[in-house]
Amino acid sequence: MKTSAFVYPWDVNGDPEAPGRLAALGVEQVTLAAAYHSTRALTPRHPRHRVVTAEHAAVLYSVDDRWEGRTLRPYPAGDWAPGDAYGEAAAALAEAGLEVHTWVVLAHNSRLGAEHPDTSVVNAYGDRYPWAPCVAQPATRAYLTELAAEAAVRPGARGTELESLGWYGLAHLHAHDKTAGVGLGDAGQYLMSLCFCPACRAGYGEQGLESEELARAVRSALEPVWQGARSDGGWAGVVKLLGETRADATRAWRDHTARTLQEAAVAAVRVAAPDGFQVLLHADPVSYHCGANAGVDPAHILSVADGVVVPCTGGSGPLTPFAEQGRRDAVVAANFTIVSGMGGSPGTLGRDIARARDLGATELRLYHAGLASDVDLAAARSALAGR
Repeated sequence: MKTSAFVYPWDVNGDPEAPGRLAALGVEQVTLAAAYHSTRALTPRHPRHRVVTAEHAAVLYSVDDRWEGRTLRPYPAGDWAPGDAYGEAAAALAEAGLEVHTWVVLAHNSRLGAEHPDTSVVNAYGDRYPWAPCVAQPATRAYLTELAAEAAVRPGARGTELESLGWYGLAHLHAHDKTAGVGLGDAGQYLMSLCFCPACRAGYGEQGLESEELARAVRSALEPVWQGARSDGGWAGVVKLLGETRADATRAWRDHTARTLQEAAVAAVRVAAPDGFQVLLHADPVSYHCGANAGVDPAHILSVADGVVVPCTGGSGPLTPFAEQGRRDAVVAANFTIVSGMGGSPGTLGRDIARARDLGATELRLYHAGLASDVDLAAARSALAGR
């Protein structure tokens, strides 16, 4: 099973030992960030620093002139990844014999929302989510599609993994996050992630819903949840809270919006890429789910992209809906967190790999070789040696 490890350019640049250490891990590939959201990351083995603070979402290379005159455009990185940081790291990794693929984060950008608030998801209460660009808005869709093409197809890259190519919602690993006080559950998260910007209000109208009546219904449905009532999980819970007609209409609008954006972005990457360039999506097999692993329809997405990267740290069950499509040429990559402090279990990785293979995984992803401790890396190395 082909295995790739996620890394950031700052894990590699300035550390001449990093490429060899990654190759010795037992991976054939690295998935290297080319466009990434804000973060604060440890670099436990770097000779010059231990903490890198990426202050805002940015591209980690020098953009070309396609963005001239555009209102929505990618932000350059600061001193955490200056110039063509991606290109510098990619060259060093390739020199060590590793195949390099790009890692591109799309609809997750707090600075975009702060500077262009009209681009953000707006909930039924009128609150904006600046980290979550609304993927229904034409200008935002055009920006994300162009960014996907540019950031994915970097010199020497053999493929790309597109993250957050779909709806983002309430859930967000945000600085000093204080949103866990009420147990919203799967259904409550969905209602709190419904967007009511002008584009989405018009979209609900196309589905036969009056948008202000829908917003009132969402607020009414959530009132018992704010008071402590249990929010049932799964789509049945959404239907219970909102009613079948409203629930299905909102999902139809959001599914169509995400699907067409995914089609456009993948098509744009293919136009820009050389023959044989692999395009994967970080994906969740439940289409109404929001977040970095975009909710998708498995049959649809495997007809559009070359495959998916599926989160499996909590269990490999999400692989099954993709494997069941029977697409022999599709990549179904099981993504395991190997950082113990982030909920990973590198000590059981060998068993987890075997389980994922049984469920139809064709490749593996390790999150994240730059963040893991030496002990965690040693456990991952041992598991990969026993494949």
